[in-house]
Amino acid sequence: MTKKRFLWWSIPVLVLVLTATALVYRDLPDIIPIHWNAAGEANGYGARITIFLLPLITGLMMLLWPVLPTVSPDKFRVEGFSDTWWFGGLVMVALLAYVQGVQLAVLAHGALDIGRALLGGIGIAFVLLGNVLGKVKRNFWLGVRTPWTLASDRVWYSTHRLAGKTMVTGGLVVLAAALAGLPPYVSTAALLAGALVPVVYSLVYYKRLERAGGA
Repeated sequence: MTKKRFLWWSIPVLVLVLTATALVYRDLPDIIPIHWNAAGEANGYGARITIFLLPLITGLMMLLWPVLPTVSPDKFRVEGFSDTWWFGGLVMVALLAYVQGVQLAVLAHGALDIGRALLGGIGIAFVLLGNVLGKVKRNFWLGVRTPWTLASDRVWYSTHRLAGKTMVTGGLVVLAAALAGLPPYVSTAALLAGALVPVVYSLVYYKRLERAGGA
C-alpha cells in the first residue's frame, strides 16, 4: 500500500459516503439518534445536521494521515513500515465509512440490528489491523503506544507480536458473535481483551527487562 493508493481508495469512499448522506438527509426528522449502546438501543440524540459529523471526521483523518509522518521525530518515523501505515489508514477510513453506512441504513429503514452490524464491522477491522500489526515499528501514531513500548524496541516488538494475535483472535470472536446473535457482552469482552492484554503485557515485560538490566 502506498500514499497514492491510499488516496485513490479513500477519496472515492468519502465521496460515496457524503453523497449517500446528502441523499438521506432531506428525509430525516429534525432530531435523530446519534449514539447506540452495545444492545443496539439509541441512547443519544442530536440535530439532523449531526449526520454529517462522521464524514467530517473521516475527511479530517484522511487529511491528517499523510501529515503525521512528516512531523514525527527522527527515531519514530514511519518510513520503515510505510506499506502498513497506509494500509492501517485505509482500514480506518473504511471502518468510519461503514459505521456511517450502517447509521444511514438504520435511519432510512430502521429494520437493521445496528448493534450486530457495528460489532461485525469492528471485528473485521480488528482482524485486518491485527494481521499487520507485527510489522509496525516504534512510532507515536499507530500501534500499542504505551510508555513501555515507546521506551524499548524489545518491548515494542514483543508486544506487537502478541497484539497481532490478540486482535485477530478478538476480532474473529466479535465477528462470530455478531453473526450468531450472541449477547453484546461477549463481543465487548473480546474487544477489551484484544486491546488491553498487550497493554498489560508491555508493562510486565518492560519491568522484567528492567530488573534484568536489559530494558
